[in-house]
Formats: sequence, structure tokens, C-alpha cells
Amino acid sequence: MDPTTAADIARGIFPDPFSVLGIHPQDDGVVVRAFLPGAERVELISGTSGKPVADLAPAGAEGVFAGRLGSHPGPYSLRAHRGQDTWEVVDPYAFPPVIGEQDEYYLSEGSHLRLWQILGAHPMTHEGVDGVHFAVWAPHAMRVSVVGEFNAWDGRRHVMRRRGATGVWEIFLPGIEAGTQYKYEIRGPGGKLLPLKADPIGFGSQHPPETSSIVRDLRGYGWPDGEWMQARAARNRVDAPISIYEVHLGSWKRRWEEDGRMLSYKELAEELVPYVAEMGFTHIEVMPISEFPFDGSWGYQPVGLFAPSIRFGRPEEFRDFVAACHAHGLGLILDWVPGHFPSDPHGLGQFDGTPLYEHADPREGFHKDWNTLIYNYGRREVSNFLIANALYWLEAHHADGLRVDAVASMLYRDYSRDDGEWVPNIHGGRENLEAIALLKRMNEVVYGADSSVMTIAEESTAWPGVTRPTSEDGLGFGFKWNMGWMNDTLEYMKEDPVHRRYHHSKMTFGLHYAFSENFILPLSHDEVVHGKGSLLGRMPGDRGQRFANLRTYYAYMWTHPGKKLLFMGGEFGQAKEWNHDAELDWAALESGDHAGLKTLVRDLNRLYRDLPALYRRDAREDGFGWINGGAEAESVIAWARYGEQGDAPVAAAFNFTPMPRPGWRLGVPAGGSWSLRINTDATAYGGSGAPVRKSADSETIPWDGFAQSIVVDLPPLAGVVLEHTG
Repeated sequence: MDPTTAADIARGIFPDPFSVLGIHPQDDGVVVRAFLPGAERVELISGTSGKPVADLAPAGAEGVFAGRLGSHPGPYSLRAHRGQDTWEVVDPYAFPPVIGEQDEYYLSEGSHLRLWQILGAHPMTHEGVDGVHFAVWAPHAMRVSVVGEFNAWDGRRHVMRRRGATGVWEIFLPGIEAGTQYKYEIRGPGGKLLPLKADPIGFGSQHPPETSSIVRDLRGYGWPDGEWMQARAARNRVDAPISIYEVHLGSWKRRWEEDGRMLSYKELAEELVPYVAEMGFTHIEVMPISEFPFDGSWGYQPVGLFAPSIRFGRPEEFRDFVAACHAHGLGLILDWVPGHFPSDPHGLGQFDGTPLYEHADPREGFHKDWNTLIYNYGRREVSNFLIANALYWLEAHHADGLRVDAVASMLYRDYSRDDGEWVPNIHGGRENLEAIALLKRMNEVVYGADSSVMTIAEESTAWPGVTRPTSEDGLGFGFKWNMGWMNDTLEYMKEDPVHRRYHHSKMTFGLHYAFSENFILPLSHDEVVHGKGSLLGRMPGDRGQRFANLRTYYAYMWTHPGKKLLFMGGEFGQAKEWNHDAELDWAALESGDHAGLKTLVRDLNRLYRDLPALYRRDAREDGFGWINGGAEAESVIAWARYGEQGDAPVAAAFNFTPMPRPGWRLGVPAGGSWSLRINTDATAYGGSGAPVRKSADSETIPWDGFAQSIVVDLPPLAGVVLEHTG
């Protein structure tokens, strides 16, 4: 061997060891070269007979050996000797590439939608040998190695093969198994050694604060949810009842008798899933579970986008959790974070010694609000990485939808930036054209692959067409959070009832734009943190009035056009602000008013699913009609909801003052009998139990613009829902 090459191999700076190590033909046979640091003598062992067939001699540098054979030995291993110690390895440099030409083409094009099937760490049998194939994108690296306990974290031992113009490096390591810890050791441009990097497409990670990736085998999971998958399209449609329970898995419940540990995916499947189903919700939305280093980020600063967090268990246990949701008739929505990523040294930042995933210019690539890096959406490989990740959770883990975090921060180049802190687009504008293209393409790919899923945008501005198809110049999302509705109505609810007449429009304004998008009404985790207190704590009055206000607000929300989302703890009126380091205040349910509120939420969910008028035309103007939106002085609001032909209409009326209003005349869209279905003041819900009519027959007395009307009783701080029963 050339002495310089041998020395570079021993120093770990030779960029292409596959061109030298392993078996290489020569005119009179083959030469076998190997790098085995610490060995004094090396034998080549036949894989067929198990016997030595040749000795390899030292070849110019410590640990480098070579030997000539008259013919190809077939499968072989290397037996190393040092004093009395002996160890045997199968030579990774004896194996051909795993990645094929077609995959290589799509990788170079940045269009490989199933990227997780090629990159990352995959247990497999290659050339009849069991091991793990590693592949990673690092186009500007001078050298990339896989390191772990299996090679004493020595980056010289398993230097990877560069795959031409793709920027991808790969190697097959025999004898490695699922559960093995690993990282990538990368020498960047000029040979600079970088901090060890976790696998961007790793399927498992160590428990934080440790940061190694873990080999996980995604093959062979026997999904039991075929019936759900076949039928789920009807559950995710815009004309379906969708009521979402948002959960932070680490703080729903804790095991305080076991040092306050979080519940596992298995325990969540056994406890959380039946609870949510019994409460009548249709979907669970979990805050980000892609691996993240810092608990306090709640998952919104992910490092391992392809790894379900080990805090709760292994990937197969996460799949068990998904399957349990489906078995209980619940869809699972994952909070997905493509807007930014943390700068932890083991993460994506400066991954190959250059700003690879992020922008070089901090005016484009650094988010000062969150101290995070912003993806370079204009780089085709980065866009491919994110789109493939979205598809991965839906296909490989049977998730039913993605809620896309912080979309507004992606859409605008000047988001949370002062003048001079941002770079205009090519037209001189503030719109982030590359992020817009990414979001459109993501929705096209996701819905093109399986139209039964849903995507949801957390978008807090008035960006037009968020849920309009991309073919009509929309972003292509299935749903959008209605942040304006949430802000306005919470502002109204915190007012003392005596002042509400002056803020009436905050409860009615949302109906001016309620049908401009496919909206979800979100009372999310963001409303119960950072000093905002709890939902219950925002309500005015004494304890009884606070509960009455919240009960009325929930009935208003559940009958308002738009799908529903409620953060955990809201269903029983947790009084404390949410704390991610503790469980919910389950002891509160020993009190009747908390238990009553929980019963109301359950009954609202059941009523919502029972009455098609409350959901069939959620995003259509003909699904809603005002009965009385102008009773500012009395702080009363009433409306009608309509379903399809043959669906019974529904009337809802809300009294936002503590003054009872018996005998309130209400115009109705249909003559006949109307039956009371929900009264939030009922004693079963913790209310006063003031007497109310259980039914009413219409009279030919024009009222509220209708030819027919009925008389109802509106208890103090309460809402009533009536169904037309003929």
C-alpha cells in the first residue's frame, strides 16, 4: 500500500477507504487490505470453512494490513491477534453499496419522498450477512464515519462510502443489531473535526440528556387497525364531527410513587385512550413527540424528527399507542414542527461543517424569539427531508393527521423581526416564497398519498386561502386554527358581565369570517401558560360564577361553526396554570363543580356527534343562521344550526349575565316541537338547577325574523341547546 495512503487511513483523514480497503482485483489475483487498530497480526478466515486462508501483513502504518491471494476467497472475516487476545470481525469494506441507482437518482434530485427507507440506520441482511446499513446526507464533508461502542467511538474504523453527487454517505456494518448506540463523526471542509452528530433520520435516541441515536428496527410490525384505516376518511372530513383533546403526554398523569416519572406509551394506551374515548372526543392531538433534548421546550425544539421520544418508550410501543387510539375509535393527530430547530451541537446545525439545513445569513436562518435555527426551505434536499418526514409519520406510524406548528413564522420573512433584521424575497416583499412552496408541496404530497388524513395549520394571521386547494393558489391545508375567534371570545369572557354589553361584538364578529376557511376553534395549551392562568381562572365572579361562565362558554363553542379543540385539564376546569413538570390536578374532581363541568364536556361531545346540524355544514354559510345576534343590552346570543336534508335543525341560546331570563321568546326556523337537549345550568353539571321548560311548541308569532317562535327559559350565566323534534 502507498505509505501516505496507509498513514492517512490510520490518522482517519483518508476520504475514500472503499477504494483501498477490502478486496481489490490485481493482474495475478486479488489483494485484501484491512484497518484493525490495536492488532499485531491478522488472519483472513474463510466464511465457508471457518479456517485461515491467508495472513495479512503490516502495510505501512499502525493497524493497516494487506495480503495477496491468487483468487477471490469468497465470504471472509478477519481474525486479529494482540498478545493473548483474539477478536474476529466481518470486514465492512468487503460489501458492495446498498443504495441502488434509482434511489441515488431521486436523492440527487431531492425528490425521494420515502427518504426514511433509504437514509438512517436499517437492520438488514446484505449479501447473506446480518448487520445494519447506515446512510446520511453530508455533501460538504471531507469524511463521515459511524461511531459507537462497537468501535470504541473511533472515527477511523468505519469511514463511510460517498455516493457520488448525492452528498450521501453509506456503509453496511456486519454484526450490528437493533438497540445499538451510534453517532456520526464528520470532518468538514478542510478536515475540521465537528462535534459528534446524531442521525437526522434516526428512528431512536438515548434518554435525554444523552444524545446518541439508537438503531431501531421498523420492520415487521403487525398493524391491527385495518378496519380503522379503511374507514377513517369519513372521520377526518370537513363535514364530520371533530372534537380534539390536546395532550402533553409528559404531564397528563405522573407516577408519583415512582419518583414522579412520566407514563409510558403502554400506560397511556391503557389510561389516556379510554379516558378520551369515554369523554366523547373524536381525536387526540399530542404535542410534539419527535425526539427533543429539553423538557421545557414541550417538544417544540426537536432534534430527532424521525424518532418517537424515548421518554415514553420505543417506536413499536408508540405504534401500540396509535393502534390503541384506533381500536377505541379515536384519530391521532401529531404536532409537527417544520419551522425551526435548536442549535444543540449534536443536532442539524452546521451538520457537515456548513449551514446545510439552515441559512448561512442569520437574517434568514436564526429565530431570535426561540433561539433556534430556521430551515433553508429553498434547498431541495431540505424541503425533501421535511416533506418525507411528514409522510413518514402518516405512513410508517399510521398517524391520522399533522398539526403544523407556527405556520405564520414560516410564511413571513419579517416575522418577529425589526427593520434591517430580515431579507426581502426576490420581488422585494416579505412573503417567504420558499416556505410557501414547501407547505403547498407538503399538502399535495400528503393528501396525494392518502386523502383520508388531515393537515392543520396553526396560522395566526389573515393569510388568505390557508385551507384552499393549491390548484386554486391556496396552501392546501385541511383545517386552520381560528386564533382570532379564540382571542376575541376569551377577551369577552374575562369581562365582568355588567360590562359585556359593550364588548358584544367580540362574540359575534367571528361569524363574519367563520366560513372563509375550514376552521378549528382552539382552546389550546398556549392559553394556559406563561402567566395566563387557567381558563377557569380567567372567568369573572365568585367560584360558582366562574364555573357557570365556563360552562356557558363551552356550550357556545360546541355549537359554534368550526371543529373543537380543548387542552387537557380544561374538561374539568383545572384552576391552576398548566405545569409541564407535574400532572393535572386530578384531585379537583373530588369537588362537585369540577366533576359537573367534566360531565358537561362529555355530554357536549356526545350531543355534538348525535346532531348532524352541529357539524355537517361547519364550513358552509348555509349551516348557520342568526336568531338574535343583536341583544347587546341583555348579553344574549342565539343562533340556529342546519345539517343536510332531513337533519333536524338546532337552536342555541346563551345568557352571558347572572340575571335569569325566563320566558324569553326565540324565533325558530321550523314550526312544531323543540326539545331541550343541553342546559348548562343543570345540577348534574354543577349549576343552580333553576327551572326551565323541557320542550316548547312553536307559535305563529313572528320573531327574530322568523315566522314561528317559541318561549324558552334562559337561566343565569347559562346556555341552552334545543333540537327540532317535529
